[in-house]
Amino acid sequence: MLRAFALSVAILLGMPFGAAAQTPPMPIPDAPSVGASNYILMDFHTGEILADKASDEPRDPASLTKIMTAFVVFSEIEAGHISLADEVLVSERAWRAPGSRMFIEVDTRVTVDDLLHGMIIQSGNDASVALAEHVAGTEEAFAALMNQYAAELGLRNTQYTNAAGLPHADHYSSAADTARLVQALIDRFPSFYGYYSQRSFTWNDIQQPNRNRMLWQDPSVDGVKTGYTKAAGYCLATSAERDGMRLISVILGADSANARIDQTATLLNYGYRFFETHQLYAADEAIETARIWRGGQDTIPLGLARDLRVTVPVRTFDRLEANLSLANPMEAPVEAGTPLGELTVTLDDEVIATEAIIALETVEEAGFVGRLIDGIRLRMQ
Repeated sequence: MLRAFALSVAILLGMPFGAAAQTPPMPIPDAPSVGASNYILMDFHTGEILADKASDEPRDPASLTKIMTAFVVFSEIEAGHISLADEVLVSERAWRAPGSRMFIEVDTRVTVDDLLHGMIIQSGNDASVALAEHVAGTEEAFAALMNQYAAELGLRNTQYTNAAGLPHADHYSSAADTARLVQALIDRFPSFYGYYSQRSFTWNDIQQPNRNRMLWQDPSVDGVKTGYTKAAGYCLATSAERDGMRLISVILGADSANARIDQTATLLNYGYRFFETHQLYAADEAIETARIWRGGQDTIPLGLARDLRVTVPVRTFDRLEANLSLANPMEAPVEAGTPLGELTVTLDDEVIATEAIIALETVEEAGFVGRLIDGIRLRMQ
């Protein structure tokens, strides 16, 4: 059986609820419509979608493909299968890769670290193929790895046939899938994410700037990747952080390099102007201390397995409410991590987040006498 009670989030957080409640609401305009074929604006922490157009439609992703190429390489480094210091022998296939180049030379050796710089900053197709061959032996085998990771991440409208993003009928992704991939990359590999904010890289005495001009236009932007083919149009995946709120935008099929910059800026400014993300509770923070029966102790702390954040329109934080529904009665033994209820967060009676409430401690069963006494007390309730 569950018992339910409601408390204001502001009260639960110990904030001055009365003062916040006097803040007047701010009208929220509809999301801007930009000229790209497909786009999405998403909050990094919550996954809340703030604007989108045909964001699930599969499209040619061009060099946004290299986000997944990097994801696979980072995963292999983290697993200990390869290292940044590995020296990669450049094959003729990598050297001959068409399109944008890092300018590596056939039969030379280049470190994984340098190839990552060349692929991420200079968008080198040659670097992408060299990395793919180092990880999987062939680019085709590497593409199979890319697809495995896409499936694990739940990217339903994505399929890869190559590591660089060259056009192919069976090579596609969507704006929404790309945003989720960026979200996963930043979350899983924060120590590698710094590659994406570097503004230039020099290889073979050729200095090339990062193709993401948003790095110069907006100081809050720290990634991620541009793309262009005739079939795909101009594409741009961007992440920015302002005052602890991180947004991800993806533009597919813009008409020009300038257009994808302007459209990205429009989406980011809309998100930061009219929305805000708050952390309500931290993982393992005791939200409630509940009575537990037949246990070696009388109470048990309850909380969440992960941080809980919500993205809401500006000036609506004071209208949030948190509702706890807890098992009643709770009886030992209980292992730490056991779900014992549910936390529901509402905004003006609309549910915006639901999380399981778990035991934060293990409570062992009491001895015979303790169990007997609590059994009598329970029957008297």
